Amino acid sequence: MIRLLRRFAPKPIVSLYHFFLAFLGAVRYGFPSKKLIVVGVTGTKGKTTVTELINTILEVAGYKTAVLNSARFKIGDAKQPNTTGTTMPGRFFIQKFLRDAADQRCRYAIIEVTSQGIIQHRHRFIDFDSAILTNLAPEHIEAHGSFEKYRRSKLKLFRSLMKSRKPRRVAILNGDDKNFLYFRERLKLREVLLFTAKAVKEYQEKADEMQFVFDRLRITMNSFGQCNLENALAAIAFARSRDIPMGIICDGLTKFSGVPGRFEFVQRSPFAVIVDYAHTPDSLSAIYAAVKRLQENGNLNLITNFHEPGTRFLCVLGASGGGRDAWKRPLMGKIASDFCDEIMLTTEDPHDEDPEKIIKDIRTGVNPAVSGVLDVYEVVDRKKAIAMAIRHARPGDAVIITGKGSEPWMFLAKGQKIPWSDKETARGAIDKQEMNS
Repeated sequence: MIRLLRRFAPKPIVSLYHFFLAFLGAVRYGFPSKKLIVVGVTGTKGKTTVTELINTILEVAGYKTAVLNSARFKIGDAKQPNTTGTTMPGRFFIQKFLRDAADQRCRYAIIEVTSQGIIQHRHRFIDFDSAILTNLAPEHIEAHGSFEKYRRSKLKLFRSLMKSRKPRRVAILNGDDKNFLYFRERLKLREVLLFTAKAVKEYQEKADEMQFVFDRLRITMNSFGQCNLENALAAIAFARSRDIPMGIICDGLTKFSGVPGRFEFVQRSPFAVIVDYAHTPDSLSAIYAAVKRLQENGNLNLITNFHEPGTRFLCVLGASGGGRDAWKRPLMGKIASDFCDEIMLTTEDPHDEDPEKIIKDIRTGVNPAVSGVLDVYEVVDRKKAIAMAIRHARPGDAVIITGKGSEPWMFLAKGQKIPWSDKETARGAIDKQEMNS
């Protein structure tokens, strides 16, 4: 019945339905956000990582925390993976989560806020203390209708912050993002803070860490890449807004162990295998550039010939179906052809769309200038595509598997889903190859 309502009812009716559910959830659980310091993190990239960075800093500072993001749900010491297939579950889930966090005497609740969740009013009736925008790039265009509508949906989080009854409300924006002024000009708040990479000095990357100087302190983190630098700066800006000393912030950043499925190494040698959630053109380009840079600088893996001529870059690439941003498929094919020596085009989450058509859409973007020398394979079975990439890899190569990260399901036609893990699939392919060698 509910599915029929969503499918056939006019959009205003569906929106009103979600608004009413959000209100009922808040009433049922007693508007629990008023008992917590609530942080909302939104943007196109980096949301999950920023929530986890903030959580680590707050824990080092001695606070009890709750975290809700695409990777997991955490209240104090109780943790469980997010296997719902959505970042912000409905049916009163978020209000119940906040009530449980308050009952467990958590001080902070850190919530990843998505544009889809905002469309369904799942941010409503939450009194936010802080809202953070990581960055903004075209995404979910089919769902929103245009980039402008997508951007306006993100602004709604900050409008909720402006309406919050909390005594101190802080907005934190990425000063390096080209959409920064759009948000800054529309915020009627006393405190609007910026973070920018211009505040960083002596940035350098190694195989398993990055180092930079901020506010005259040298910070070392077990991650790297421009995107993770921006994520760290967002977390620093929030922590400083809560008067957490820089020494504690540095300790938190150093102790941060990363997010599963975000630039995660399955192995480093004899060739590197990396799993990453990148599923937008910007994030795909960023992850490829970071891996390529590490490979060229001799920082990617632990063997002696990784920087010699002939080492290659092998990519497993797919795109979501079900009408999810079909416009970006050729663009992602173009990006892959600009970076990769071999591309395995495959299934990601096809939903009700033909997987072969999705693959063909991606392939249309392959740069014609390299199509004659670039090896491109079309392998609908994602498990076989990953196995092929690992089978083709030689010492010193890099295999990067993008699109799903740590997602535990693959979504198929007619609402079906099957258990999935890119990491375990890659691990199994590596083990099989080692047994056969």
